Amino acid sequence: MIRFHNVEKSFGSGRSRVLALRGIDLLVPDAQMCSLVGPSGAGKSTVLHLAGGLTSPDLGSIHIGDRDITSMSATELTLLRRRDVGIVFQFFNLLPYLSAWENIALPLRLDHLSRDEERERVGEVLELVGLGARSAHRPAELSGGEMQRVAVARALVIRPRLVLADEPTGNLDTVAGRQIMELLRDANEKTGVTTVVVTHDPVWASVCDRVVRLVDGEIVEDLDLGREDDDGDEPEPDTTLH
Repeated sequence: MIRFHNVEKSFGSGRSRVLALRGIDLLVPDAQMCSLVGPSGAGKSTVLHLAGGLTSPDLGSIHIGDRDITSMSATELTLLRRRDVGIVFQFFNLLPYLSAWENIALPLRLDHLSRDEERERVGEVLELVGLGARSAHRPAELSGGEMQRVAVARALVIRPRLVLADEPTGNLDTVAGRQIMELLRDANEKTGVTTVVVTHDPVWASVCDRVVRLVDGEIVEDLDLGREDDDGDEPEPDTTLH
């Protein structure tokens, strides 16, 4: 579970000060997959960066589970991201000189897990993202979609409580983008990990359980999409969101 209470965040000072978030309240319950949508500058990525402890609010509190991350030290936040929060960025952020396996295993090695535990966890997520045969390849030898799959696997290998994905399809073509959103959906359903996705694409947003729209740093719409039709089948993506 992640909870924002009266969170305000600004950037700059004086005449150049920009109020990115205007006292927002947001609750994302355990195991939910929630998308954040809205125009550029609406505050979507700011919400994600705050949730991951990459920046701190000017006002308000942010909880992950029962932990107030706004009161944590820099060291505590680093450990939180290493052990509890998996982050997927638009531009992959893979180390070019490491193989796919080594990129995925990096957070485990930083946390000094045993090699047996590493083999188990990395093998598990490689199977989930469908890259078992590409584990020895470096990023330059992978397609954009494959690199993003490695990034998703790296986020999942720590077995996080929360996954944050910032425009994970923004650097991909339509086919690869759909595969990544289906992968995030599949991971959410299989592991129960709470997932928050920032996207500009209404089709990808509708893959989620819920769509939260921000405009000018405020939440202006909160839609619970539901994931099942009356007959129990999963619905097609809703292309009417705008």
